[in-house]
Amino acid sequence: MEQGELTPQEELEAASYLFVSKGDYKVAYSTFVSLFNRGLFQAELLDLMSQAFYFPNLNKLRQRYEENCRALEKYPYLFRKDFVPFEDLPIWFFPYDDKSYIPYYPAESRFGNHLNLNHPVIDRYFFKDLENPILAKDVLSQYQLEYLNDTVRKSEWVGRENHIYLHYSDWSQFCAYLQVLEIKKLLQEEKLVFLIEEESSLYPIDFKARFGIDYSQYPLRPVGVREVKRMIWHTQLATHNGGDFFNEILYEHPNVLALESIMMQNVEEVIRQAKFSWKRDRAHFGDKHLQSLLSHIKSPTDKDFFVAAFLNNPICTRFIDPGSRIAPILLFQPHFPNMVYEIHGSKDSKRCILYSKQYEQIRKSPIFRQFKYIKTFTPMRRITTSYAASTRFAYQLAMKDEERSHVVNDMLTTRMLNRSFMVDPTDRLYQDSVLVRFEDGKLNPTATFTALAEFLDIPYTESLTHCTTANGINQPATKTRVGGFDLSTVYRTYDEFADDDDRAFLEYFMRDAYAYYGYDFHYYHGETVDDAWIEEKSKKAYHLDSFIYETYFEACKGAWRKELIEKNLPLDDPANVKNVEEQADVQAQMRVKKYQNNRVQVANTLRLGLQFVNKQLQPLHMMPLLKLNPDLLENPLYR
Repeated sequence: MEQGELTPQEELEAASYLFVSKGDYKVAYSTFVSLFNRGLFQAELLDLMSQAFYFPNLNKLRQRYEENCRALEKYPYLFRKDFVPFEDLPIWFFPYDDKSYIPYYPAESRFGNHLNLNHPVIDRYFFKDLENPILAKDVLSQYQLEYLNDTVRKSEWVGRENHIYLHYSDWSQFCAYLQVLEIKKLLQEEKLVFLIEEESSLYPIDFKARFGIDYSQYPLRPVGVREVKRMIWHTQLATHNGGDFFNEILYEHPNVLALESIMMQNVEEVIRQAKFSWKRDRAHFGDKHLQSLLSHIKSPTDKDFFVAAFLNNPICTRFIDPGSRIAPILLFQPHFPNMVYEIHGSKDSKRCILYSKQYEQIRKSPIFRQFKYIKTFTPMRRITTSYAASTRFAYQLAMKDEERSHVVNDMLTTRMLNRSFMVDPTDRLYQDSVLVRFEDGKLNPTATFTALAEFLDIPYTESLTHCTTANGINQPATKTRVGGFDLSTVYRTYDEFADDDDRAFLEYFMRDAYAYYGYDFHYYHGETVDDAWIEEKSKKAYHLDSFIYETYFEACKGAWRKELIEKNLPLDDPANVKNVEEQADVQAQMRVKKYQNNRVQVANTLRLGLQFVNKQLQPLHMMPLLKLNPDLLENPLYR
């Protein structure tokens, strides 16, 4: 079957064998569906699949349908009650696995596409306009229904009519989905209003006139800790990718709880201390506002402490709209000194694994595990620019260190191995993700942030047209920060920290990312890459290698000087000084040589096997690029 080119009869025989012999039933299942939809063996296949998949689950589907119908019969905001008899429903749902179905349409004699009602992706722009109550059409995803119910605040809490209007264009289809949706639990707070077919004309309902409910009499209720269930994970693809710029754009948004980037280790330590203090003496925990945020929660989780810290921080909440129809989304950019990715072989040596200690820390964090809805966006900057800027930062950091303990490592190889733009589409944290080019945000802010707002499902507001920090709007540039939409960081190449040869080296080995994300080569000119080319380029990272040598030389000198002090030997003895410098010189040269050799080894492996590596990294795929509306472009796309 993997080889293909089988006749339909052979496909059926192979799939039947897999099915009967307890092989991969999903392969057999998909083949049966494919054959059926091609009009082949339909009577036999429908009988086989019904016996194997549909009938064993029929009672469960019927039970859920009847339970949902009973709940909706009593629900005040569903105005149509003539539920379709179960036997006449237009869709049969064939279970595919524990999480999904294959729908069958008997009137059309065809199977539909694979359907996972809990697929954790919000692919609709529900909250584009918050001037009026939310109106959404044909929402047939459990995940998205719960998302709406969890995010839209109760009318009583915002002092105005704020129900969620769900319009279904086909009553029989809506009824059919009651077999597989968990509707009952969504009705408890009576947030939902169901409008069937032509009932859409009722939107929005005057609840005071029709039901005698005047929501304007209710005072605004502050947002509670457990209301904040959405997170924007602003990821760190690598260092110096322009992440601060995106934080400054989102900082003032009225529906975003935002802080500037935070060191991940600091966050975890603060939460550990908070949990300890809470358990020891909750009566004296924090200030009164923080206590009030947590007092009604019996056993606060890591996420609860984290959200409470944001809600208790006036820097995070000063721009939040207290009367908004929706609970705010929390923006979190956990920061690391560096993002290091490695390509490891699996235990069976049949595939490669992209491993990062930093990402594992995030993936296992209770904070991330406890947020129900996560939107992930990743800024990317031209790789050679980001690399050179990172080298600059590492060198300047080392020079500021009076003890000379900081060193510059092989930034080139680190970046060459960083393929973190490839993600596992089944990874919970990347299932709803997008990559945004830093250059697009600078050159075409309207197109970029209109599209990003849609992806994040927040309104496009005036706040997205300027940069804001804790110090105010559009702060002027400083020695360490470029202000606002200044384009200098787009075109700056940091030539004093990188050479053409190492950047050509990097472009070649990142050529798939350059092609996919729309970057042209600036340093690699299409020449043949062989052993000699790699050997030459790896040794021409003059700036980087000089920084490696200098910082290791100073670090080794410091270490040798400490040893002299421990041995009570004079530091000003010319012989000792000479010995220290000679030893430091040897160690620093050895370090540079080691890194150069390692570059060659890694580069040769990637040259001969980049396609193999990418193939073996399956099921990893390129993170999707944010799509911009060409009508909103202010400048040509950056290449």
